[in-house]
Amino acid sequence: MLVGAAEIARFIFDSDEFRFQRRVYYLVTSTKRPLPHFRIGARIAARRSTLMDWIAIQEGFARAE
Repeated sequence: MLVGAAEIARFIFDSDEFRFQRRVYYLVTSTKRPLPHFRIGARIAARRSTLMDWIAIQEGFARAE
């Protein structure tokens, strides 16, 4: 389980720079295909397996477009 934008950014983008953390927050609030997440208090969290599934789905959308 990944807790916090920095951990999620490190997993998805291989970097926990602030700009990638902001991108995680943007993806969470995206209305089209939001990043799957849940909250633990005020922090966002996500399961690695769920993120891998979401990434695979996003790759499918990219090929279809």
